[in-house]
Amino acid sequence: MLAVTPTTEDLDRGPKSGTAVERLCAVTRVTQPTDAMIRFVRAPDGAVIPDVKRKLPGRGLWVTATRATVAEAVKRNVFARGFKAEVRPAGDLAALTEKLLVQSALDALAMAGKAGLALHGAAKVENALSRGQAVAILHAQDGAEDGKRKINAYLRGGSADLPVIEAFSVEQLDLALGRANVVHAALLAGPATTTFVARASRLARFCAPDEPNHHGAPRADA
Repeated sequence: MLAVTPTTEDLDRGPKSGTAVERLCAVTRVTQPTDAMIRFVRAPDGAVIPDVKRKLPGRGLWVTATRATVAEAVKRNVFARGFKAEVRPAGDLAALTEKLLVQSALDALAMAGKAGLALHGAAKVENALSRGQAVAILHAQDGAEDGKRKINAYLRGGSADLPVIEAFSVEQLDLALGRANVVHAALLAGPATTTFVARASRLARFCAPDEPNHHGAPRADA
């Protein structure tokens, strides 16, 4: 079962054609769709800022969206060459980028909650699955395994292609959804859900499976 369905946010697409925009990675020199990359900008003081929402002004430098590639960009002084100016990238730029990707995904989840697209609690999740209403499932990273297995049994019963995101702690889900003790949630169809799943997918790609990840990356369930 895929952890996150590959999707692309509207901001990743061309303004008129609707086709995915591609950029050249400053490290690998390989052209890729922007949903597989992170845009960085140079602040006036020379700091390198991860522009994870792609809204900051100024010339951007694009890097393949993995921790290893961002770390390599810092190591090889790619930002100074790319911006043709003195820069001060943080030594932990990869960790900072991951933190911002996590927050970006949680911001989108909060919007989904405000739009009434998030149902929490095992009973509501199971009901949404049985009715075919759920388009994505959330499990708290630190939730009990038996509860996850019970809900995942519904997925194996006919919804195996739904994204299952196990990326965030109970505390993070509580804060995002404005609820207490959110361990399981079902997301309903809507623009905010599409944005959240896209951002969670980007976070998953950024966090290599064999690398430590204090926030938890979306992963496939057994």
